[in-house]
Amino acid sequence: METLYLLVETEMGKIDEVVRRVRGIAGVTEVQAVTGPFDLIVKVEAPQINQALDIVVHKIRRTAGIKSTETLVTVSTV
Repeated sequence: METLYLLVETEMGKIDEVVRRVRGIAGVTEVQAVTGPFDLIVKVEAPQINQALDIVVHKIRRTAGIKSTETLVTVSTV
């Protein structure tokens, strides 16, 4: 199983809407609201890295209310 984390900045006042939409995307296993330069951390899991990245590029990033994202691909578990 491949895991990546997506740091998400939402448009002002859209965080609840974005959380609801992103949680409904297959492959999204966790959504956390955070403080700092990003509003959300989204955990994505898929059998292969290409599938996980496809979820990010073609589903999450296209979600209305998302301003920007940064993708962190895990390379090992500690």
